Amino acid sequence: MVFDIGSGAFANLRQFVDYHRLDAVVITHMHADHFLDIIPLRYALKYGSLRRHGKLELYLPPGGEAMLRTLVSAFAPESENDFLDEVFDIKVFTEKDSVEVKDLRLTFSKTLHYIEAYAIRATAAGGTSVTYSADTAPSDDVVKLARGSNLFLCEATLGPYETEGGMRGHCSAREAALMAREADVESLVLTHYGSGIPPDSLSEEARRHFSGDCGVADDFLQLVVG
Repeated sequence: MVFDIGSGAFANLRQFVDYHRLDAVVITHMHADHFLDIIPLRYALKYGSLRRHGKLELYLPPGGEAMLRTLVSAFAPESENDFLDEVFDIKVFTEKDSVEVKDLRLTFSKTLHYIEAYAIRATAAGGTSVTYSADTAPSDDVVKLARGSNLFLCEATLGPYETEGGMRGHCSAREAALMAREADVESLVLTHYGSGIPPDSLSEEARRHFSGDCGVADDFLQLVVG
């Protein structure tokens, strides 16, 4: 299962997973850096040498389907072909839904972001759980969703110390760590940070506020959870 698939993510995914074996893709919100690689994934599913049986489930937030269809209509009018529908089984989720995909149960919570966005908690049949914050400012609802998770994958867009004025939509490493501490998660991994931010500065600041395992995401990082 893939949570968000922004620019470059599909190429990285192919280093580890045969894309035709995916069970689902879930998009947390409709900012381009979180969904644009749906397009190359679609072309791979349609024309690639690795073919799958049946359509790939694609879960979108409210309003996401209309936006995605508007985007692809610029180069593939759906009156002429089923550009999305011939490879994807598109579904829309809300924060009230509980989605079952094989042995994973997905639950959702709205985040504090500039547009409607959702954090995801994935719980395996045995109880192991991963919560992904998506894009969010510090949020009590995200803390509630993440409570007791084995792994909290939380954004740290603002770096270790930066603050955000006006309308909030992102976290610093300190704020992510404080949410992890309040949620009493086992492990925290920081993600969604700029290329100019030294990863060590993120983890050092987070460890000042969170005593559990703490790390920083990077391309090709693999974790065993639970």
